[in-house]
Amino acid sequence: MVFSPRVSTRIQPYFGHRSRTRLVLSSRALRQPPGVYDSGSRWQAMRTMVRQFASREVAGVVVRLVIEGPDGPLLDCSATGDAEGYIHFDVPLDPAWDLPAFPVWERAHLHWVNTEGPQQVDAYVLAPGTTSDLAVISDIDDTIVETGITGGLRNIVRNWRRVFAELPHQRVAVPGADTFYGQLGGGLLEEGEKRGAERMPATRRPFFYVSSSPWNLFSYLVAFMRVKTMPLGPIALRDWGFDRDTFGSASHGAHKTAAIAAILAMHPELRFAMIGDDTQGDLPAFAHAAAAFPGRVAAVFIRKAAEEEFSPEELAGQAALKAAGIPLWLGRSYDEGLDFLRSIGVTPGGETEHIVRTVERVADETPGTGAA
Repeated sequence: MVFSPRVSTRIQPYFGHRSRTRLVLSSRALRQPPGVYDSGSRWQAMRTMVRQFASREVAGVVVRLVIEGPDGPLLDCSATGDAEGYIHFDVPLDPAWDLPAFPVWERAHLHWVNTEGPQQVDAYVLAPGTTSDLAVISDIDDTIVETGITGGLRNIVRNWRRVFAELPHQRVAVPGADTFYGQLGGGLLEEGEKRGAERMPATRRPFFYVSSSPWNLFSYLVAFMRVKTMPLGPIALRDWGFDRDTFGSASHGAHKTAAIAAILAMHPELRFAMIGDDTQGDLPAFAHAAAAFPGRVAAVFIRKAAEEEFSPEELAGQAALKAAGIPLWLGRSYDEGLDFLRSIGVTPGGETEHIVRTVERVADETPGTGAA
């Protein structure tokens, strides 16, 4: 049951990231079974997705964040959930923490208490490497998968079958996206290069995802990326409401513009390749980032997914990127994009999924009975 009083309050961790001087990590307190996306019938798929959207948030939950070091906790702090159940950590690191040579996922531990007693779940924080030559910011919707969940109420109704009746392994990735993203990612670190049980390997070029989809789809999207062997990275999603702020076309670009600016501001040492499509304001958002952060945007890739001509805002974005001397690829096939990658000097690399079964593993580690 979605709202069963026997389901205990659990914490759904999202992916965090850090610089030398700051760490951000969010999670959400829910009284709802975790999403488990095993193979099953269409009815089971629909039941799973309805649960994700009919979530019951728990306000005011106190969560303790601990990151262990060799001689004890490196970080130990607490935060209280808001009215929607979100628990946000934005922690200054003083003294500063060194970054690893190559990107790694650092394990964090989230602690809380429900009526069954003390609880704990792992979360992961991406630490970009000091030797990384490039990072990636990517859209998700219609860039790597046709989610059918954004772009207005009409699109939601039209695409309900794909969203609610197909599990992640049943979804079809945009053709060529896995290879293209693997080239950009540069491959995972080898096992011998990771350092300790509290660190796990990441792609040599760190990835960040920005999407207009709701936070309810976080575990679904991670499961999709895992099964399609896409690079994993922090995902900036949105809190949805049934209003103009959610479904208005301008809201997609505004959300992405703000999320991209936050990533660039937090990682001033990195340059970014940006990947999107022509359906939800990606090109203007990328152009805005290039203007606000001169020299930080290395290249822009736009997949032509819509049949319509470019909007005036998109044409202005193209002109701004051209004026700034930023390489811009516009095309329908990622196979063509691979040639563009090589032409701008991006070294190829492979990519296979390694980390973060944690989103699914939470289902096994979180108690499922007892009052909240």
